Amino acid sequence: MLEADAEMDAGDIWASVRFPMSRGSKSKLYRHQVTQAAVHCVLQALESMEDSTFRPEPLDYSKPDVQGRAHPKIKQENRRIDWTATTEEIARNIRAADSHPGVLDEIYGEPVYLFGAHEEDVLKGKPGEIMAYRDGAICRATGDGAVWITHLKPKGYFKLPATMVLNEKLNTIPEMPLSPFEDYPGRTYREIYYEEIGKVGYLRFDFYNGAMSTDQCIRLRQALAAVKQKKVNVIVLMGGADFWSNGIHLNVIEHAANPADESWANIHAMNDLVREIMLTDSQVTISAMQGNVGAGGVILAVAADQVYARNGVVLNPYYKKMGGLFGSEYWTYLLPRRVGLDKAMQLTEECLPVGTTTAKSIGLIDDAFGDDREAFCSQIAEIAEKLAHSPNFDRLLAAKNQNRTRDEQVKPLERYRKEELERMWLNFYGEDPSYHTARRQFVYKLSCSVKTAQLPVSLA
Repeated sequence: MLEADAEMDAGDIWASVRFPMSRGSKSKLYRHQVTQAAVHCVLQALESMEDSTFRPEPLDYSKPDVQGRAHPKIKQENRRIDWTATTEEIARNIRAADSHPGVLDEIYGEPVYLFGAHEEDVLKGKPGEIMAYRDGAICRATGDGAVWITHLKPKGYFKLPATMVLNEKLNTIPEMPLSPFEDYPGRTYREIYYEEIGKVGYLRFDFYNGAMSTDQCIRLRQALAAVKQKKVNVIVLMGGADFWSNGIHLNVIEHAANPADESWANIHAMNDLVREIMLTDSQVTISAMQGNVGAGGVILAVAADQVYARNGVVLNPYYKKMGGLFGSEYWTYLLPRRVGLDKAMQLTEECLPVGTTTAKSIGLIDDAFGDDREAFCSQIAEIAEKLAHSPNFDRLLAAKNQNRTRDEQVKPLERYRKEELERMWLNFYGEDPSYHTARRQFVYKLSCSVKTAQLPVSLA
């Protein structure tokens, strides 16, 4: 924690915290260890301010415990990838620039920025060649193996799943699908993965930046439907390490030939997924939020029977800032069921972030724990295991199904959906263009004061 100075990052040091660097992208490091360290620094500095003798410490590189050094600004020529290098080196290079600015490279003669690296241990080929694609990602050969790249950003455009950018150029490349339930001999890329331990099934869905396209929602719903047929008592929806979900995929929508139609398809797919969770009648469901969550993702989480979050997770349970978007995912049923009607309206109208302490106090979540992912996941496993083998499990399941039957008699789920979608139809197809304008500004990372009329409408 540095004192502000004329030179950037050269001020006196008020506090410092060391932490081990985990594997993953730059942005992932910031969302976890750096954020936690920063909070400790603030608390440390506040404590120091109470000491009248304390003085911040000037940076002195001659001290043996000062290991860091100032570096010049990293440019794209410093990041350039040599595809004959090892998989580890290439993946590390891409992650160091993720989620911004990406690593500039060339594919089929076109300049693109690379994002979302995942090591591949089985496939091998000529360094640099594209060997396969799966769930929006492409697999590219390295010097000793391969790496999956999930997203590309053409110059002057925005980030998209890699296969959407390359499109028909992949006609000669084989698709290599991988089921969530299939074993694989080594590291690879998959967005949805299922693991079963005893009477507990863990369904992981790790979508880049938490955005969920129509296709991703459909695949996740299909996976959940398959899990519900298994002989498990508890289903834990794990989300991803960095994000639980941020709702519909605005970049994919913006890229579509008709963004209104794609918005409509995406919200229907989200609704179908939420409904699949709510109508789980043979298992108890748990949402385990390891990372931040926003918009329809919050509603996706509270569709489960029990809802937990890692300490420090931030929830943004609203849609309105996206050009007055009303939202769906049965939020008019699920949110009041959790926090009451008045608090539900406050959360969706005030559009303020909610920390885990507040979320627990108002009943939005059941509990929060774990200062890191490992501790959180370990405690989730304990909760799920205890619930799965509880002598009261059948009684809990029966009470859950009775409550669902009673609520359906009071007001059917389809009425909630119909009423919400009537409002959403106006957002997508009505005369007010606010949602479409706000989406374009968000996708292109523009100030709200910038006009969007001159922006490109497609990669072509």
